[in-house]
Amino acid sequence: MNILRLYFKSIGMLLRSHLQYPGSFFMQTLAQLVMEGGEMMVVILIVDRFENLAEWSGSNLYFFFGMMAVSFYLTELFGRGITGDFPGMVRTGRLDTFLVRPRGVLTQVLCGGTDPRRITCIAVGVAALIMGSRLSGIVWTPLKALALVESIAMSCLLILGLFMIEGIFCIYSVKSVELVNAITYGGKSACQYPIDIYPTPLRALFTVVAPFSLTMHVPASWILGKPLYGWPSWTAFVTPLSGVLVFAIMTCLFHLALRHYRSTGS
Repeated sequence: MNILRLYFKSIGMLLRSHLQYPGSFFMQTLAQLVMEGGEMMVVILIVDRFENLAEWSGSNLYFFFGMMAVSFYLTELFGRGITGDFPGMVRTGRLDTFLVRPRGVLTQVLCGGTDPRRITCIAVGVAALIMGSRLSGIVWTPLKALALVESIAMSCLLILGLFMIEGIFCIYSVKSVELVNAITYGGKSACQYPIDIYPTPLRALFTVVAPFSLTMHVPASWILGKPLYGWPSWTAFVTPLSGVLVFAIMTCLFHLALRHYRSTGS
């Protein structure tokens, strides 16, 4: 509980610091809105051009897009220390100061960055979720609401764990490894659409290596009344736990990599 209190206090201070320059914050936030709104427009154009994508209707696509947008940008909002700032910490030697403080390095890294500009991206995702829900005719029940919340929470942990891969490589190489973006940002772009529309190699990648299909698509398809691969309903509550597994593995590897950390001397 003490760690959570420290984390939220740090995030609160960072948010207030961003708001010290309201004009700059407003313009950057507006830019994020335009960017995510552009991605939403792509989905709208696809829905306008094609009535169905495999077995999925256009309204279903809005729902998938919304789940990915909310999950991804919540992670960037609250986990910016890992998702964007960590390579700079290593290059500049700022990580050295974390090693001598009486808190875990990962805790300090997470407390070290936030990106409130992503609020508008989350708002676009929420709007897509509402639109997809209404157009798909979803009849919400407590179980479906629980599945949605669990899916988003576990997807956030998965995304955070995947970004930690870049941090692990960065500890050894100093420079960030752009190849990792194929899994993180590439996974975000690909998995905002149903996984079963892709060929088998991509399905395997996003089921075994970066299991977005397990944390997000299985529960989403159950909520929409179209169980993915015909799996039973209980899988909608079990498969998202793969996000915890990925995060736990990456956390262990992250701490193992820190044992081999060598300062840049900056």
